[in-house]
Amino acid sequence: MDSEENMPLEIAQLGQPVLRAVAQEVPLDRIAGADFQEFVAAMLETLEYEKGAGLAAPQVFVGLRVFLAGIHPAPAEGELPGIEVFINPTITPLGAETISAWEGCLSFPELLVLVPRPRAMRVEYVDLNGEPVVRELKGFAARVVQHEFDHLEGILTIDRAASTRDIIKASEIDTVREEEE
Repeated sequence: MDSEENMPLEIAQLGQPVLRAVAQEVPLDRIAGADFQEFVAAMLETLEYEKGAGLAAPQVFVGLRVFLAGIHPAPAEGELPGIEVFINPTITPLGAETISAWEGCLSFPELLVLVPRPRAMRVEYVDLNGEPVVRELKGFAARVVQHEFDHLEGILTIDRAASTRDIIKASEIDTVREEEE
């Protein structure tokens, strides 16, 4: 990212074919390479610029199995959570309990979707140093990882909605929450 340093990557919007394609595994010998490391750094800059909770490679027009997710506690109040890089992840639900919550997506920021997901899950992946990692996550961290993992599979939140009534304009969330009370 030479002359365009600090410019965010373009984010694929709803309708772009890359969002519906299954991403390809990242060859492990590519992880340490400058091109891949620079790509992940550009993804991180884009995620921070957009103030998102996560970002998958297909969302920036790259069909690789890598995503970023804010799963670590924020270093200080008002700051963003720490970001983890997930390469070639697999996920396994832990238990049968699911919970539904409203999710946004950088690929269609004008919509929120009520998505049921397992409350807890295990994720196995390779980190940015090429090391294998296994984590058990629950709550918001588990939700973000599952959302980003879906992007690697060509699945969008709108595909997970129980009905079209569970898809709303983001600007209407307060009205919907008032109705729910």
